[in-house]
Amino acid sequence: MIKGQLYTILLFLLTLVMFSSCGRKGSSADNVPQEDTLAKRQLQGIWINKEDEVTFFMVKGDTIYYPDSTSLPMAFQIVGDTLYMKGANEVEYAIVKQTPHFFSFRNQTGDVYELEKADDETIMKDFQRKQPIVLNQNMLIKRDTVVTWRDKRYHAYMQVNPTTYKVYRTVLNSEGVEVSNVYYDNIVHLSVYADGRKLFSSNFYKKDFQEKVPASLLDQSILSDITFQKVDAQGVHFHAVIGVPDSPSSYLVEVIVSPEGACQMRVQ
Repeated sequence: MIKGQLYTILLFLLTLVMFSSCGRKGSSADNVPQEDTLAKRQLQGIWINKEDEVTFFMVKGDTIYYPDSTSLPMAFQIVGDTLYMKGANEVEYAIVKQTPHFFSFRNQTGDVYELEKADDETIMKDFQRKQPIVLNQNMLIKRDTVVTWRDKRYHAYMQVNPTTYKVYRTVLNSEGVEVSNVYYDNIVHLSVYADGRKLFSSNFYKKDFQEKVPASLLDQSILSDITFQKVDAQGVHFHAVIGVPDSPSSYLVEVIVSPEGACQMRVQ
């Protein structure tokens, strides 16, 4: 009799725990922020800055396009009163007000931009270029240098080879909105000869300098060039230039090829 009552009580408690668990799961799912599909539909179209009537961006589907040819399109979502834009990074912007023909938001510097939906179809020409322009010199560069040190004749040969390796750099545009630009990286070939004998020959990639350049800068940089500097008892000295495109930020890494053909690097 007692065993039967204990079994009934245990079964009852187990049932309560199961229902409680199911209830919590359902509540958690209900609390997940949902995308505002109505707000997304209202944002479709071309928007211009209310203040100067300059084209700001175009929204089509899940993507925001910019009128300039260097900024990459960005995916977006609207959740609550926040606009989420995802390029190289995910950035959020507070929505101040939205109607079918008006949209205002606060940018990353705290300024409020007011946009109006354009009704002039000729503005579409601003978005005719479907592919963003990739920024880079995009050209093969060859150079060679002949120098003499203590009766030994050195011949250095350098070649900058453009690649299709993409490097993304995030910047704030003139409206204080983060956009991503894309660049092509380079591979640089370096060969050194001494009296006609090959001392050293190798291709250099940006990743070869990861122990010399901070990761935060290296990620948005390209290997721009390797240039001859001097020759002395240590060997032939070169400067590898790793820099952020369209920015003064760069690193010089000295590459030294010894008379025995060994290669070492050090930060300038």
